[in-house]
Amino acid sequence: MPEPPDLTAWFAQRLAPAWLGDGWEVLADSDEVLVVMAPGLDPDAPAVIAQFRAASRDRRVEVAAAAEATFGAKVSWGVRLGDMVHLFTTASVPVMTRLRLPERRVLDTLIDAGVARSRSDALAWCVRLVGRNEGEWIEELRAAFQQVAEVRGKGPRTERRPPPRD
Repeated sequence: MPEPPDLTAWFAQRLAPAWLGDGWEVLADSDEVLVVMAPGLDPDAPAVIAQFRAASRDRRVEVAAAAEATFGAKVSWGVRLGDMVHLFTTASVPVMTRLRLPERRVLDTLIDAGVARSRSDALAWCVRLVGRNEGEWIEELRAAFQQVAEVRGKGPRTERRPPPRD
């Protein structure tokens, strides 16, 4: 999958500039591409979200189908209204993990307290909490990985050949 700047350009070529507005973004991993548009809707009028969603549906479906065929990942959509992001669609992707008893007890405590419905829900709650409280640190990590990728890209371009066969 291309890096987000390439994805951003790809979507910018296919979506109406008025839908994108200022502050729109594309987030991606190997399973999903999330396009968060910023069409400048009135944040005090929640009905406008439903109206925008309905009015943009046909074009979003077209663009999503082309993106999914091109990039091999599901496309999800949302809008930014001020500081709030409202997601229309998202992909829920299972993540395999192995937890020891102390970690499982944390998840079970969240379930028993009514914070979560299941261990999966409790784990997602924990991940959101870390993302919210440690967002700056996580952004620093992402920037460091991007810098590593840039340095790696400047490295030697050697051709690797398989060993000769006898």
